Amino acid sequence: MEVQLDENPGSLKMEKLAHNIGLQEKQSGIRKESTVPETAPTPRKSYSLRLLSCRGDVSRNVTNHPKVTKRGNVSVEKELDCCEVTVSLQRAVSIISNSDSLTQCEYAVHEIATACSNLGGGPNLGTWMSCPSFIQGLLEVTFTSKDDAVLESAILIMGELVLRNEVNRQIVLNADPQLEVFLRLLALRSNGLFLKATAVLYLMKPRAKQMLSMDWMPLVLHILECGDEVQLVSSLKCYPKMAAFYFLDQLLTGFDIDRNVENAKQMIALGGLDLLMSRLEVGDARESRICISLLTSCVQADGSCRFYLSDHLKKEPLVQLLVGNQKKASAAALNLMSELTCLNRTSQTVEFLKELKSGGCLNTMQVLLVYLQQAPPVQHPLAAVMLLQLDLLGDPLQYSVYREEAVDAIMAALEHSSESAKVQEQCARALLLLAGRFSSSGEPIAEAWLLKRAGVDGSLSESFRRTEIFKNKGARAEEEKVVEERLKKLALVLVKTGNKRFLAALSNCISDGIPALVRACLVTVAWMSSSLSPLHGCNTFQPLACSVLAAKLLDRLSYDRVMEERVLASLSLLNLVRHPECLEGLLPLKRDTTESLRDLADVTWTAKELLFACCR
Repeated sequence: MEVQLDENPGSLKMEKLAHNIGLQEKQSGIRKESTVPETAPTPRKSYSLRLLSCRGDVSRNVTNHPKVTKRGNVSVEKELDCCEVTVSLQRAVSIISNSDSLTQCEYAVHEIATACSNLGGGPNLGTWMSCPSFIQGLLEVTFTSKDDAVLESAILIMGELVLRNEVNRQIVLNADPQLEVFLRLLALRSNGLFLKATAVLYLMKPRAKQMLSMDWMPLVLHILECGDEVQLVSSLKCYPKMAAFYFLDQLLTGFDIDRNVENAKQMIALGGLDLLMSRLEVGDARESRICISLLTSCVQADGSCRFYLSDHLKKEPLVQLLVGNQKKASAAALNLMSELTCLNRTSQTVEFLKELKSGGCLNTMQVLLVYLQQAPPVQHPLAAVMLLQLDLLGDPLQYSVYREEAVDAIMAALEHSSESAKVQEQCARALLLLAGRFSSSGEPIAEAWLLKRAGVDGSLSESFRRTEIFKNKGARAEEEKVVEERLKKLALVLVKTGNKRFLAALSNCISDGIPALVRACLVTVAWMSSSLSPLHGCNTFQPLACSVLAAKLLDRLSYDRVMEERVLASLSLLNLVRHPECLEGLLPLKRDTTESLRDLADVTWTAKELLFACCR
């Protein structure tokens, strides 16, 4: 581009020549200062065009305005500096994209970091750097370099790219599918680089399938322990501890069941429970909800950690999460509460409930009552059962509004359970919580205990084979006495407060419920009829129960029913017919019922006793 003037052409040529010489000298000086040779000759055309464009602007300014203002000089200098920075940036991008020299690439990373700072994050930056070859090269430098300054610059450049658009995020994840580069960065515990790397990785939201290495768990727990310091990526604030929560959620819930369990056990072995409990105590509502969800995942993966949590977990944060309008947080807190009552020693369960009831400065029972009244229907069964268990710590002979509300909510949930499969599942779980028998891993074993009592061999069901009851009869003798006293107390409360309505709700669910709820209802009837047997001095329950439940129990004896259901039904009927009034109501037995009992007599003594009682 040339500018021709009629007046004083010689003067113009001199100015033009001087200007060009000045630019060339400046460029030459910049190149000499750089100790890094270019790996490939950069096409001069693009740079020449950029410089000529700047030069043309200067020529026009000189021609049209002979007396250049100070502000004009500053503007021209800034434009020239911008051009030089742009050239430097493009050269550095080319080096990282193409060079095999680590030294060259490290210097180029510094150049890019400086250019990004000088250009202030202009829109062209993303265009120049948003290419797979550059991102791949940047990842290779980050994986190989041992220079902390280079690594920090590379991390921040990567964060800038990821923030600019989704395509860059996908390029990074595709270039490093198993996140090996970030694993290396997270392992740098001697400085703060691992926190910056954590922040950038969190922006990319990797999925569990990219976190297969067993090294992830200890690294993430370290981040959780040290991640309170805010990290800046571009102008965005990032919290490493929230990143740690995200990574833990992926590790504990993002795989298949077996791998999730394996990761949870690794976390427990590394002391993760204590870290989560400490975060639960000091964190806000969001952090507390996440901690509770992660603790629940650990409990479900390794039920034996219930004992540790029930002893060491502060109960007040759990109760606090039930207050207010935080549906997810409240549901998570209630779920963990219920899990921690599934202990294989009733004395430990009672101790946990006592600590929960004290609740610090909060009235736990009042909080639960308010939650029960405001919660969605799917939460009613568990909330009601927890409230009832807390009420049982007091005197059952005294009137209690909490007891009334809890039993009423249980009955209402059973009555309307057919409207939702989720509610039926929760009702089944709530009834098994009331039954109060669990293995050391927290598995409900009330059914297995009743079947064992009925003389059924454990080979009848896989769940029965996995139970751990009666392993140490001497150690369980005193515990069994405590359990029986609790069940009798609970059965009396349910009958006195719920009366016929409660039994009718059980009866309807036996007819219309999902299999899990049907089985839970049969278990409930069996333990209640055993606890309130005439042999224990109770004579009012049997006639009432017989009038409501007898027909449904007889129906469950038929051949087409599951064997365990038939045994549970026969056990309940035997407990009922021990009352003369009930026996008269059952006679005469139908022929099909008699044949079913004879067939069942090969499995359980309860069927033999029932036949004898009805046929003598």
